[in-house]
Amino acid sequence: MEQPVPEAQAQAGTADKAGYDDGARRPEGGGREAAADQGTLGAARPHRPVHLHPGFLLVVVAGGILGALARYGLGSILPAPGGWPVPTLAINLSGAFLLGLLLEALVRRGPDAGRLRLIRLFVGTGFMGAFTTYSTLALETNTLFGAGRVTDALLYVGVSVVAGAAATVAGIRLAAGHHARATDRRENRKENR
Repeated sequence: MEQPVPEAQAQAGTADKAGYDDGARRPEGGGREAAADQGTLGAARPHRPVHLHPGFLLVVVAGGILGALARYGLGSILPAPGGWPVPTLAINLSGAFLLGLLLEALVRRGPDAGRLRLIRLFVGTGFMGAFTTYSTLALETNTLFGAGRVTDALLYVGVSVVAGAAATVAGIRLAAGHHARATDRRENRKENR
């Protein structure tokens, strides 16, 4: 991630002879990553970090709105037998699996720029960030503790953390396996030509 450059310094154009800016040893125009993002969401600004770019923020917000609506809808239709927070557990575990799958698939497709960055921000940061819910996990755990259901509370937290990690690893392995199979198929087709 690029470090913010004070506006006066960015306007002054402080690139050295090697084409690097402000001593950070990065190409003057932002390099390949900035070139890949050009035209994605307006003019590329190499001195503005991604998290400060209004277009990227809107992508995250749009994904977040959809993720929150999906969580609300799914949480409304899943039962909570005996007051046990099954909806939140199911949402968080499926979210952990899908996030592992998504991020592994994206990293195997190339650098985090252009279309891949938009997918990561919209689906990964926005949608999955709002779909999964640590705050509800904490609230429901506190509610279970408050009701004197200490064992249920501890079991809920333990299952959430351990199964969440396992779900993430499963998503990563599924994406990695798919990538390996797709790569093998491409190589076999090349050999058969």
